[in-house]
Amino acid sequence: MRQRTCALALMAGLVLAGCAADTTTTDAAPDVVARAAYRHDGPPKLTLFTMVSNSSGAGAHSSIMINASQRVIFDPAGSVRHSAVPEVRDVLYGITPRIEKFYESAHARTTYHVVIQEIEVSAAVAEQALQLAQRRGPVGQMYCTQSTSTLLRELPGFESLRPTFFPKALSKQFGELPGVRTRELYEDDEDDKRVAIEQFSLAQDEAREALR
Repeated sequence: MRQRTCALALMAGLVLAGCAADTTTTDAAPDVVARAAYRHDGPPKLTLFTMVSNSSGAGAHSSIMINASQRVIFDPAGSVRHSAVPEVRDVLYGITPRIEKFYESAHARTTYHVVIQEIEVSAAVAEQALQLAQRRGPVGQMYCTQSTSTLLRELPGFESLRPTFFPKALSKQFGELPGVRTRELYEDDEDDKRVAIEQFSLAQDEAREALR
């Protein structure tokens, strides 16, 4: 009973720290998503993001960027959203280098850092991951890592991954796969992610003004 209570407490911490308390969203219109589609010229790749508390070392959230026929982020129950990034069922579209940097930076702040793990895959595996992500959402709170880990497990070459609710457990398993490259992002921004989102919005407005 005590182990179950501890597990529930940890899962509750994940919700407060990284996953959105309210995952109700309005899906972007198909034409908006189509216009935002971005194909990155790099190799087919999967990038696992793990948000980790700087004070406790506990994992807070998991998401995955998929570079396939287009580049998206599957962000189950995520809390970083912006009008410039269309979303459908927890899949974020139009992940240009600028948006990628914004997404990483919005999660890295005084209270959390981001572990970023990349692995190159075949085009077929990347496309399968994209299709699985598009079919999987939306995901309820507390299920971000469970959903991400089960998606990965369905891919060829990732069958060894065990489904888990714990972000650091998934990160550890992912890091043991051959060919994974890992880096960590620390920033000293304020704890409130809305500050990073507002700063990005301001930069977007200034860029549009410069083009007039």
